[in-house]
Amino acid sequence: MSLLKEPDLGTPARPGPATVTVEVDGHPVAVPEGTSVMRAAALSGIDIPKLCATDSLEAFGSCRLCLVEIDGRRGSPASCTTPVADGMRVTTQSPKLEKLRQGVMELYISDHPLDCLTCSANGDCELQDMSGVVGLRQVRYGYDGANHLDEKTDSSNPYFDFEASKCIACSRCVRACGEVQGTFALTIEGRGFGSKVSAGGTDFMSSECVSCGACVQACPTATLQEKSVVQLGMPTRSVVTTCAYCGVGCSFKAELRGAELVRMVPYKDGGANEGHSCVKGRFAFGYASHPDRVLTPMVRESITDEWRPVDWATAISHTAAKLKDIQARHGVGAIGGITSSRTTNEEVYVVQKMIRAAFGNNNVDTCARVCHSPTGYGLKQTFGTSAGTQDFRSVAQSDVIMVIGANPTDGHPVFASRMKRRLREGAKLIVVDPRRIDLVRSPHIEAAHHLQLAPGTNVAVVNAMAHVVLTEGLVDRSFVEERCEDFDGWAEFIARPENSPEAVEELTGVPAEELRAAARLYATGGNAATYYGLGVTEHSQGSTMVMGMANLAMATGNIGRDGVGVNPLRGQNNVQGSCDMGSFPHELPGYRHVSDDVVRGVFENMWGSALLPEPGLRIPNMFDAAIEGSFRALFVQGEDIAQSDPNTKHVTAALKAMELVVVQDLFLNETAKFAHVFLPGTSFLEKDGTFTNAERRINRVRPVMAPKTGKHEWQIVAEIAQAMGYPMRYDHPSEIMDEIAALTPTFAGVSFDKLDKLGSVQWPCNDAAPEGTPIMHMDGFVRGRGRFVQTPFVPTRERSTRKFPLILTTGRILSQYNVGAQTRRTGNVAWHPEDVLEIHPHDAEVRGINDGDEVTLASRVGATSLRAVLSDRMPVGVVYTTFHHPVTGANVVTTENSDWATNCPEYKVTAVQVGLKNPPAPVEAATARQQLPAMAD
Repeated sequence: MSLLKEPDLGTPARPGPATVTVEVDGHPVAVPEGTSVMRAAALSGIDIPKLCATDSLEAFGSCRLCLVEIDGRRGSPASCTTPVADGMRVTTQSPKLEKLRQGVMELYISDHPLDCLTCSANGDCELQDMSGVVGLRQVRYGYDGANHLDEKTDSSNPYFDFEASKCIACSRCVRACGEVQGTFALTIEGRGFGSKVSAGGTDFMSSECVSCGACVQACPTATLQEKSVVQLGMPTRSVVTTCAYCGVGCSFKAELRGAELVRMVPYKDGGANEGHSCVKGRFAFGYASHPDRVLTPMVRESITDEWRPVDWATAISHTAAKLKDIQARHGVGAIGGITSSRTTNEEVYVVQKMIRAAFGNNNVDTCARVCHSPTGYGLKQTFGTSAGTQDFRSVAQSDVIMVIGANPTDGHPVFASRMKRRLREGAKLIVVDPRRIDLVRSPHIEAAHHLQLAPGTNVAVVNAMAHVVLTEGLVDRSFVEERCEDFDGWAEFIARPENSPEAVEELTGVPAEELRAAARLYATGGNAATYYGLGVTEHSQGSTMVMGMANLAMATGNIGRDGVGVNPLRGQNNVQGSCDMGSFPHELPGYRHVSDDVVRGVFENMWGSALLPEPGLRIPNMFDAAIEGSFRALFVQGEDIAQSDPNTKHVTAALKAMELVVVQDLFLNETAKFAHVFLPGTSFLEKDGTFTNAERRINRVRPVMAPKTGKHEWQIVAEIAQAMGYPMRYDHPSEIMDEIAALTPTFAGVSFDKLDKLGSVQWPCNDAAPEGTPIMHMDGFVRGRGRFVQTPFVPTRERSTRKFPLILTTGRILSQYNVGAQTRRTGNVAWHPEDVLEIHPHDAEVRGINDGDEVTLASRVGATSLRAVLSDRMPVGVVYTTFHHPVTGANVVTTENSDWATNCPEYKVTAVQVGLKNPPAPVEAATARQQLPAMAD
């Protein structure tokens, strides 16, 4: 794909039919009411010169370059801020306009460095382009007067420079920071000639800037420029692909110079992101070429031996022989595998197929077990399908947004920007979280309600909200009667006094009146949408909570149209896809149970292999069986279970007990310390296939470069299967997708050709919905009628005690991703070089802890050390940390408590104690006490 600038029509599109007809330079064009003259001209094929205008931002009208003449109107109005009128006749070129534009451009150039030939933006500079377009041939004004040519360059950001001497004060960066990103970190400081862009009066690194790149993307000159472009030169070609970080699934143009990746530019036609990005997707791609990457297969007999590099043929034959030998000695069920949520659908599919058809068992699981498996269970029980209900665009139609156990600005920032835009337009926000996340209060938005509940009491809160809806007569009776079942039994349960806000107030810590007000807002405020994350699912009642949210949505009729729904914010780029592809031990692709004879028969016919009707082992069962001695070998695809899974000691004990651990990954991670075979994987820049994001959107992942390892991951897996005696061969990943489509009803209409034509589709995509399904359950639920499920609150077994009086909860931070294997190998470490422990000042004071102290964090299963940061984001008694750095190993302290239905670990509730890592010696402590002022009784 060649490097062509995406068309920029100058101003955003307006909704509605094209009912207004205007004539531009004699060419008639019909456009929706409210469309700008500039956009109408562009749609008729006529580009009006512009500098401050771009179609990702509302018109500003500051550059005065887009002047036009309109019959019957005086002067020369700016085409970007002038709306069309029916019958309007516009002239875009005339001697008068030419003179005006040249005069404007002459003023810009007179205060701009004339270093075009050596400038990093040469060939990609709108100021340069517009000088040519308006026919500017000379500049009458010299540099003798006042100018900005000596302004200093701000290079504080790891990824881009701000070269103030080249700024034309067009405000595009300022407006992008506000309108697109919603951070409002940039302003125009001063007036008149003294106007300049300011990052809050400081440098970019010290400011509120979140490095999303929107300002860099908007800048029409080299003022804001990627350092990679300065170093490598302007790219010459591009490939459209999909980001491999979070579950938003942003589309990017990977722009290259020869074979070298220069930058990632968010793609305007990306269905999930529509031209926006975050710091990870935009800039943190350097890990793909990091020297830590392993590019050659390696084997060893014992985990105490040194690694021995081998060729691919040796690695594959060695792995297959070991697996067959273990099965011969310990039984068919003695081996299994874990699929990855960071690889493509096609790569996941072949791994689960290898396990079922070549290994001959159902011992396959995925990292979704430890994050969103309750989503799959809960939504399937209530709605009939294991996925969210809406597309991301839907939030623009929401009137009430409830965010539960999620931190979108850090975990899913591009979607958060959409959400914040809607909140600035007037939608109301309810945040349910033990921690005061940024959404509770940030520039131009404030939550109507923050239900700061005690960790582990989610179900009690959602039941109390439903209690209010029911007992105050706020149920949407027509929706329930027409679309749902089992309502009466649920209503009797939810109306019980023990589910009232007053009854649960002491338990949850949420004031009853606050909870009642939030419930009333959700039920009566218009379109209400729920977005949730791991703060819902990673609990002992994760599945119960998902069903509780579904109950609340059905009771209020907030399902089946734009602006409503129940939506999981998936953590990893393909966690939805890994589940879709049959990565659970009880389900084949498409969420169909292995015990279904008809379904199993379809797969057996296609695969030419008998399949077991009994579910295999889940990840926790694999670990327990390994320690017991019956599970002997594990294939791990792109997952660092030794860092990401709970109770690290238990995980490492299981890995040590196995005869064979095969790791397929980019880096020698924590799990690889216990591996016997290391199969180097490919980065997203080398992959060819598809990812499925949190809104069920299937996006193409196109190879930007050839695999650095010499093989695609799906090829390696297929060759292992063949070496074990099972014939599995593909010539291209499109053939794998064709097989998926042939076997999976929800993917029946999906193909690489269709994705290349449409850009992306959301499953179900089949004969009934040939171009996909943005909104689920519109005319009826997948299961027929939505099912109300009773959701009794059962307190977690994990309680604070005298020995462990605090509760630890965990989460993510914007600059880092998951276990940090990728982001820690990029410039993102500048923002988060270590995991820290947030602790309330009161809890710190009683323990003698000051801000920045090294502390020990201990639970009943383990201990680790972190630096303390005093914060009042959490209530007294709750501490918080992230899990991005293996040196911290936060999961050393998390326990094996898990969700009752899915075994999803209860990461969010761990009883802990915190103390100074190196407390003062007794004598020093006594001296310190003597120096304290006397305290009154």
